[in-house]
Amino acid sequence: MSPTRLQLRFYSLFTLHFTLYRYAIAMPTYPSTRSTDLTEILHGEEIADPYRWLEDGSDPETILWTAQQNAYTEAHLASIPARERIRQRLEQLLAIGVLSTPTPVRGRYFYLRRDGSQNQPVLYCRMGVGGPDRVAVDPNVLNQAGTTALDWYFPSRDGRFLAYGLSDNGSEESVLHVLDLESETNLPDRIPRMRAASVAWVPDSTGFYYTRYPAPGDVPPGEEQYHRAIYFHLLGSDPAADPLVFKPAKKEHWPGVSVSPDGRWLLVSVARTFDETDLYIQDLDSGGGMVPVARDLPATFDGEIAHGRLFLRTNLDASTYRLYVVNPERVERSAWREIVPPHADAVLETVTIARERLALGYLERASSRLRITDLDGALIQEVQLQTLGSLFGAGAEWNGTELFYGLSSYTLPPTVFRLELNTGATSIWKRVEADLDTSKYEVRQVSYASRDGTPISMFLVHQVGLKRDGNNPTYLTGYGGFSISMTPSFSRSLLLWLEHGGVAAIPNIRGGGEYGESWHQAGILGAKQTSFDDFICAAEWLIREAYTRPERLAAAGGSNGGLLVGAALTQRPDLFRAVLVQVPLLDMLRYHNFLIARLWIPEYGSADDPEQFRWLRAYSPYHHVRAGVAYPAVLLATAESDTRVDPMHARKMAARLQAATTADRPILLRLEARAGHGAGKPLSKVLQELTDSWTFVFSELGVEV
Repeated sequence: MSPTRLQLRFYSLFTLHFTLYRYAIAMPTYPSTRSTDLTEILHGEEIADPYRWLEDGSDPETILWTAQQNAYTEAHLASIPARERIRQRLEQLLAIGVLSTPTPVRGRYFYLRRDGSQNQPVLYCRMGVGGPDRVAVDPNVLNQAGTTALDWYFPSRDGRFLAYGLSDNGSEESVLHVLDLESETNLPDRIPRMRAASVAWVPDSTGFYYTRYPAPGDVPPGEEQYHRAIYFHLLGSDPAADPLVFKPAKKEHWPGVSVSPDGRWLLVSVARTFDETDLYIQDLDSGGGMVPVARDLPATFDGEIAHGRLFLRTNLDASTYRLYVVNPERVERSAWREIVPPHADAVLETVTIARERLALGYLERASSRLRITDLDGALIQEVQLQTLGSLFGAGAEWNGTELFYGLSSYTLPPTVFRLELNTGATSIWKRVEADLDTSKYEVRQVSYASRDGTPISMFLVHQVGLKRDGNNPTYLTGYGGFSISMTPSFSRSLLLWLEHGGVAAIPNIRGGGEYGESWHQAGILGAKQTSFDDFICAAEWLIREAYTRPERLAAAGGSNGGLLVGAALTQRPDLFRAVLVQVPLLDMLRYHNFLIARLWIPEYGSADDPEQFRWLRAYSPYHHVRAGVAYPAVLLATAESDTRVDPMHARKMAARLQAATTADRPILLRLEARAGHGAGKPLSKVLQELTDSWTFVFSELGVEV
């Protein structure tokens, strides 16, 4: 019997009522968030900013709101049955150790190693190539919570002293200490405000040149993160009286320092931007002033002096870099001699000097190559690397006969090799042992077309025999900024994903450095949308090629990568089931007003400039959240002590997404106390963060554990 019009109307109303009822009870009930009517006019456009009050992390209202958000997130994640099983397996995987490439100094080998459940890596000094290891600095014994980190270290040239930096709670605000390795005691010398320090010992080990930031009160309030300058410290003297050696022309400029092995030449690099560097040299014997080697040129320069020569690597008129040799006494550009020309398809990333050899580290199709040449650049040996992977450091003495290099890949735990330069023989110096059957996994490199037709390479990692049926849970992550390259490297937590049938996809999008400076330039400033297009097209390719579908696709990224996935989230919410946004930049109209972010204006631009405002306004994720859109599930993770990216980005974005979304998928904020941007985070906190992140991804994509 056919239904009457009245029956149809009743049925439709009942169905609508039932649907709305189910929808209403399924919608998350978030903590209350105050919204304001704050607007401002920027370059003629009215900009609404209803959650600006969340920018002040010290305000009691913001603190209370954040605590409520954290509690909500914790309750949600705690309700997921698989969380404890995920934590237990991650705890096992994170016990796989950490290893750095050693720094050799006069028969001593300094290297970092973390074993088992240690919160922080320990700095060891090995006595002789095969000798015993001795603990030099163990930050684990300095803080029960494990939140004191060893930021950097610089041995003196005779191996007697060690300058090293410690910081707390992920702040990276280092305090320099000096260890006498003979007596195993710390000297009274302490120098604060040495974030990301550059330290250069003089040959007789009586002192060192170093970089330091100003004390509060020495510069206008809010500028303490700038004005980095070079000083000289004589051991045993008062650091407050250390003489100023070099001060850059602008407060945002970033100097670094080195000294030639004979102590004659002081070399100063000054990063004006992330892609423009000046270089100066000073003859310490003659007492002359700083002489510019390269100044105000649209390129980066880095150099090292040995054997009476300056070896100068630059991308000046060479996107993939070239190498010059320069007489320190005649540094004018007309006297430079090219010894390694640029390669069309390989980026020269590193140059290491060891006696009569140069070790050249290249990046070719986003994986590492290592070549040994003589001091004039003539090829001696192409080092056969064990697998498609990434070099993670090279260690050698300028007059030594051995080279150490580290290698890792998605399926290769960190391994350090020793190359005997006289014979070319290679042996394993130390490796991270792991009880893993990596033969179950396959690593592939594919290529897809971006929106403008440019081919983009992408790494895929998954179990052998994967079926392309459109149903594989897939984790897509990228970066695309600051010339940083996404290359094959070992990830302990990613193994958890692979063990449960997940696919990992890592595209080499523009803005990164995988294919040289032109690749970087193609994804910054007014071309930043290109990075987002490359990433979005990767997601579309994975779906089109039947690796996955939107309901089983997660996007993840941190820092600049957080901006990347924030843009993908707001531009194509239909592509993803879940988005993990870590320590992100999201309010691109105001980012430059916080912490050290003015340093990033050459990468992104500034809303203070009318043209650059238009670029930023076109994609700023916070300003592109739209009411009435069914957004994917989102976890915004940030940290209280982040001194790079202000947590305000994640707070404001969480508030706006929670108010806007019509989906029943959770919008979660996780702000971690006593943690920073990521450097120096103790293993215990890494375990907590990864447990929450992977619990979120596994749950939203329906992966059983």
